[in-house]
Amino acid sequence: MASVVPMKEKKLMDVKIGELPKWILMRDFTPKGIAGAFQRGYYRYYNKYVNVKKGSVAGVSMVLAAYVLFNYCCSYKELKHERRRKYH
Repeated sequence: MASVVPMKEKKLMDVKIGELPKWILMRDFTPKGIAGAFQRGYYRYYNKYVNVKKGSVAGVSMVLAAYVLFNYCCSYKELKHERRRKYH
């Protein structure tokens, strides 16, 4: 028999499309809940890529790539005007 998991305890990957709005409404959107979500994400990332026996540059390079992409998105408006064009 399949065990029934309460909607609040389901992970996003286990939620069906029809249950998605109900699942989203059950999330905690208070500042404490959002901070807890960021903290869980940080610890999950840290334990998976940084705090390992045989580490590599993968964890640091992903953070660096995200930083570069974020800064590019933030400065895209200014960079858009500096493109080389055929006719000025």
